[in-house]
Amino acid sequence: MANISDFTDAELKLVSQTLLERFGEAIPLQSADAEIQLDPASETLTLCPVLHWEARNTNFVILKIGDSRYRCQFYYTEAQQFGTGRDIYDNLGDCVVTLLQVQSDHERDRAGIKSGMNAFTIGKPDDYDGPLVI
Repeated sequence: MANISDFTDAELKLVSQTLLERFGEAIPLQSADAEIQLDPASETLTLCPVLHWEARNTNFVILKIGDSRYRCQFYYTEAQQFGTGRDIYDNLGDCVVTLLQVQSDHERDRAGIKSGMNAFTIGKPDDYDGPLVI
């Protein structure tokens, strides 16, 4: 089994700072390990470091699958798991920002809010929780 190094202090700081900017508060990160199949053609499992956090009723996961190689997803339940549409990132910052953006877009879609909508487009002005549109 291949050995992949844990997230570095710099990587942890990058993720923490990005989450602080996104959510406006410090979000606790949890470290874990997961055995995953990196090569679909092989049955070999690889132990990979994982960062997990929860915010706004959503779970987020970033797996470190090599030096400067990451995978990510977010989920609500075991049956509701989502990716970003990209399998591997070579930049952790891009990975985290894309993950947060895709989840934010998904959250808006679940709430029925489409880009460019305003209170009158939605129907009832009191039902709209988005930014003020002038």
